This record gives sequence, structure tokens and C-alpha cells, in this order.
Amino acid sequence: MRSPRSIRAVGAIAAAALVFVAAAAGYSPKSGDVARAALPNEVSKWNEIAQNTVLAQAPNASAPPAAFVFMAMVQGSVYGAVNAIDREHRPYLVMERADPDASKEAAVATAAFRVLDTVFPAQHAALQAAYDGSLGAIPDGPMKDAGIAVGAEAATAMLAEGHDGRSGPIPPLPPQGPGFWEPLLTGGGVPILDPSPWVALAEPFLVKSSSQFRTDGPYALTSDEYAADFNEVKALGDVDSAVRTAEQTHIAIFWQSNPAATWNSVARRLAGEQELDITESAVLFGLLNLSAADASINCWNDKYHYGFWRPIAAIREADTDGNPATEPDPTWAPFFLPPYPDHPSGANCFGASSLSALKAYFGDETPFYVTSAQFPGEQRPFERFSDAISEIIEARIWGGLHFRNADVQGATLGKQVVRYAKLHYFQPMN
Repeated sequence: MRSPRSIRAVGAIAAAALVFVAAAAGYSPKSGDVARAALPNEVSKWNEIAQNTVLAQAPNASAPPAAFVFMAMVQGSVYGAVNAIDREHRPYLVMERADPDASKEAAVATAAFRVLDTVFPAQHAALQAAYDGSLGAIPDGPMKDAGIAVGAEAATAMLAEGHDGRSGPIPPLPPQGPGFWEPLLTGGGVPILDPSPWVALAEPFLVKSSSQFRTDGPYALTSDEYAADFNEVKALGDVDSAVRTAEQTHIAIFWQSNPAATWNSVARRLAGEQELDITESAVLFGLLNLSAADASINCWNDKYHYGFWRPIAAIREADTDGNPATEPDPTWAPFFLPPYPDHPSGANCFGASSLSALKAYFGDETPFYVTSAQFPGEQRPFERFSDAISEIIEARIWGGLHFRNADVQGATLGKQVVRYAKLHYFQPMN
């Protein structure tokens, strides 16, 4: 039996956990391809403004699960306003049809600005300047006024739904004992905690509850399946692994970027390349971010429901798991160590939901590339969206972050949320 808070890493590992939080939250709006991305219409313009605004916040708003919640608040409002004008899909936020001649540009800018300005008031000056610029490019008149009105209505409805849970309840830490996650400690003995645990109890956007897509959960510690996953990540995920290839190491590090930036930048590039109009873009970014947010919420609820230990604790304390097929290694360490439970994999919840949304919109066989804050300037190409999902599953094992079961179930959860969103909210109106 472990003593209380017995997973005490050496200073380098504790520092790595802090670096992970900073890297996941931090973002430079002048870096990489995001700054070079085409801005074909007002939806893409405000998507980039929203991304830069959200990822510049403290980790309780910009860490991966929280970032998607705030991106969804913006893109959901934008989609709701544009959909009220076009009424191509089931009503969202705005129940009554708006004037079909209302300015969509004014509606988009107003919806996005109102949400961002309310949620992040410290950014008011920059947001106001961007909003004034958007409105200044639209001719004055009743259609502009009508667009502003429906944008404001969508934003007000979104803000009233209570998705921002930063001041709300957070889930309790898992109990102590074999199989349960415990926070690492800094060199000074301070626990390194999840910067956005509130996401586990946040109000979802499209799905019915934060636990609607509960996964099957971790394997039993004494099972053969657990031993197989254990020995796989032990061999491949060690920071000093002798069996992991150089390419696998590169891929594991490559995927350590904030997924809200990763997938929204991919969507902006594709929207520009395929010359999507404002309505098409609103649907694309709405499906992407609303699904990713609900996948994030369900994923984080699952993490704290199971409270399963990460490979570092499992491998260092394998003598407590009751499985004769696992052997402890008290010095084992991964590349990265996120400060929250293992199961399911957040990167795969986010990645599979985002990639499934892109696949649903563009079709699977759509060439695209991904960039990473870890390797500025590198473009990692893919011929189809499903290929990227498969790579992320492997990357989390190669980085020592997750057991395979956590990756696979996380990807399943993400796909399930998108299927639900398409069926219940993004079907064309008859």
C-alpha cells in the first residue's frame, strides 16, 4: 500500500509536468502557420481572434479541455446567429428565424465579440478594436442593424447557458491505493494539480449530460489486457527507451501542442483552400468546436470518474498491482506528464472529435497538414483524417503518457460525440 501522496517524482519530472501545463496553455498568435492562414470571411477571422484570445488566458481557461469550451461558446454563438438568418439546420440558440437579408458579417462579428468580451473582460480594448474594424467594413443600414441584433441574441443565449464553470464545483481527487492517480509534487512538496478540473462538471453544449458517453473504463489491474498495455508503454514510452525509433520519438513530441489551436488552424486552412462562404464556415467551425467541447467535458468527467493512475505510477509501483506479469521500475519516466488522471486520453478525445467533424464536413480523403508548437515551421502531412487519429493513439504511448486502452477509448468517445451532434443538430431542415 502506498503512503499518502507517495508518487513523488524527482525534480525533473515535476518540472516536466509544469512545462506541460505551460506548453498546453501557451500560444503565440505570431507563430507558425496560424499567423499566415488565409482569412476568407468573417467567420474565419473571428475564429482566429477567439483562438488567440482564449489561448492567451491563464491555464484554467486555456488548458486543452477548457480552451475548447470557450471556443465552442464563440463558435456556437456564431453558428446560431448565421443559422437563424439562413435556417439551413435545426435552430440553435436563436429559435425564431431572423431577417434572411440581415448582414451575416455583422451577426458573426457581434456574436463572437459579445461572448469574448463578456468572458474575458481584460481583453476588451483589443476585442473592441477588432469589432469596430469588422463593423466599419459593413455599410450602415437596416440589414447591418438586423445582423447586429441576431448576433447579440445568439451571444446572450449562449452566455445564459452557463458553460463557463471556472467558479463552479470541481470533482474530488481519486482515493488512494493501487490503480488510482495521485498528483505529483513540486520540489517544494506542492501538489501539481489539473488547471481546469471544472470541465468535468461543466454544462455540455449539445449532448445530454457530462457523462452521456461513459467509456468502458480501464482494464482490471490483474488482467492480461492490462499487463499487455503496461508492458507496451513501459518499453516504448520510457524517455530513455531503447526500442522506440527516432521517428516515433519525434512524433510523440510533435503532438504536444494545444489541440484547440491545432484543429482550428487546420479548419481555417481548409476553409480558405476550398473557399467556403460565411454560412459554410459557420457550420464547419460550429460542428468542430461544439463537438470538441462536449467531447472534452465527457472526457474529463470520465477521467475523474475512474481516477486511473498514469503509466509513471503504475510502472514505478507495479509491485502493488497484484499482477505477476508486471515488474516495477522505480526510475521509469515519460516524456511528458499531464497533471490529471490517465483514462481516457484527452488528446484522443479532442483529436478524434475534431478529426471526425472535419471528416464529416469534407470527407475522409482530404489531404491536410498539421503544425506543432514543438517544431515551428514543420508541416506534418496526411492524406486522410482517419490516418491522423491512428497516429495520435500511437503517439501517446510513445510519449509514455497513456495506456493503449485509454487512447482507444478516448478516440471512441470523440467519434460518438460527433455522431450525436450530426444526428441531432446538424441535419438539414426539410
